[in-house]
Amino acid sequence: MNADPATGIRMVVFDVGETLVDESRGWLSQARAAGISNFTFSAMFGSLIERSMDHRLIWKELGIQAPDHVGQILSSDLYPDARSALRPLQGIGLSVGIAGNQPEGAIKQLAETGISADFVASSTQWGIAKPDEKFFARVMEESGLAADAILYVGDRLDNDVLPARKSGMKTAFNIRDPWGHIHARRPEANLADYRIQSLEELVHLLA
Repeated sequence: MNADPATGIRMVVFDVGETLVDESRGWLSQARAAGISNFTFSAMFGSLIERSMDHRLIWKELGIQAPDHVGQILSSDLYPDARSALRPLQGIGLSVGIAGNQPEGAIKQLAETGISADFVASSTQWGIAKPDEKFFARVMEESGLAADAILYVGDRLDNDVLPARKSGMKTAFNIRDPWGHIHARRPEANLADYRIQSLEELVHLLA
């Protein structure tokens, strides 16, 4: 943690993929559907992240057409600390929001896992995707709060920490997936108000 940014925080807003939801099963099921080994897929995926390229270019990099396979968020895909973090934050008087770049159907699927928040939204629903500044403006609109009263939690610098910070929000950089570990080596990682390894760690810091 760089300072003590907790003062004034009234809402914590979480990204979805690789923050609340482990997307490993979904991506690897697509790899299997395309006949690509997990090892090859993971190596190419990491290479795209290292080069700051859009990870959705994975199929072009592999020289194949994207499989006709639509993943769904299941309860088993939630990180173990997803539920155990959201409820305690609400218990100490903070509002909780969820907003990330997600396809159609993700909000309903999240609800079916038992995750609950004061608001749940997606880029598809809003028609705006991160890192567009309008996405974070919508977060503020949904929360009814000023930017500096919101802590945005995400696993990426480019899509989460830096644009949320630019909008005036406080930020927590969650380092536990390929983006987190690769981006953590970059100087910009020090701009996050919090650097955490788990959501439970964030609960302890805010409490």
